[in-house]
Amino acid sequence: MNSKTLPLAKYTVLDLSIARAGPTAVRMLADWGADVIRIESPVEGDIAGKRHGPDSQNLHRNKRSLCLNLKSPEGLKIFMDLVKKADVVVENFRVDVKHRLGVDYEAVKQVNPQIIYASISGFGQQGPYANRAAVDQVIQGMSGLMSITGEPNQGPMRAGIAVSDTSAGMFLGQGILLAVLHREHTGEGQWVHTSLLESMLSKMDFQAARYTMNGEVAGQEGNNHPTLSPMGVFDTSDGLVNLAASTNKMFNAFCKIMNATELEINEDYKNVEGRLKNREKLWQLVNEITKQYSTSEMVEKLNSVGLPCGPINTIDEAFADEQVQFLKLTKQATHTELGDFDLLRSPINLSEFQHSASFDKPGPDLGEHSLEILTELDYSTEQIEQLRKNGAFS
Repeated sequence: MNSKTLPLAKYTVLDLSIARAGPTAVRMLADWGADVIRIESPVEGDIAGKRHGPDSQNLHRNKRSLCLNLKSPEGLKIFMDLVKKADVVVENFRVDVKHRLGVDYEAVKQVNPQIIYASISGFGQQGPYANRAAVDQVIQGMSGLMSITGEPNQGPMRAGIAVSDTSAGMFLGQGILLAVLHREHTGEGQWVHTSLLESMLSKMDFQAARYTMNGEVAGQEGNNHPTLSPMGVFDTSDGLVNLAASTNKMFNAFCKIMNATELEINEDYKNVEGRLKNREKLWQLVNEITKQYSTSEMVEKLNSVGLPCGPINTIDEAFADEQVQFLKLTKQATHTELGDFDLLRSPINLSEFQHSASFDKPGPDLGEHSLEILTELDYSTEQIEQLRKNGAFS
């Protein structure tokens, strides 16, 4: 599939973002055809030698790299020349940094009034914490996520992925697309911004709504669903299984397929409220049933009557699953030094665009496309050489 045919192929994105949240937003744009120019600092270099590692390649595939010294007047001018032709600028600096560098929204807007300027911060662009640094785990803690994750009375537990970072990235990506649609109708650019804290509180979803509506403060429930029963992890004869049988219809179906007549007729479990009130005893009774069968037997039995049920896979087992294999969730990237390797493709499926077999570009080396990009700006060979000597780029 030619990347020029993709939905975002006509848009140019300048990516000033670092770490994970901003790059997550930009990755979505790059995967769907945007010409993404990653603006990198010479000081950043190859942080800890990880540029060729899975994390960097996963975040920065399909991007080009321009190594630019924004602290030099010449480097800043190059950036602004790029801004004139760009559609979107993405950054996730601490709030004050973009102003010190002179690449804040107002400065960029002076050069290109139609620019869509997109920002992620830790805590928001204003407010008492606006200038604080933030990392994913700090936000997991502050948002309440860690307080509801893990087993009861065992202390707070972080989620196993950078959920705050990736959530903020996904929300910013959505915001950018909203701003693009708005500009298509009005010709107006705008500043789109979110923060790790806003995004994570939004991700708290129904747990947050329980508090905002009713003042309920959720706690840790371990592997049990916080408001429905039975739904959670149960023992099997050879391991564990996730199952959900919480509605009346689902619970009755569970009882029938498992020949659990005593559960079906028990008045304590006749409705959702009763099953939640008596959840501990119900869990024990359901667990006595499930542990008589293997995980595969449970998965087969319950899914045969429409009940959600599945194994608890390790990552390698997840990728070996027949449904995952059918969905072809990985694509090949080819790197001059690393050779061929697989990365996860975009999870978005569009009927008009079949996923290609490979990525257009692997994650770029530092400044790999600097000359190419400056040439596209119509700088002469002499100008480019002088700019290099002056330390404007590398």
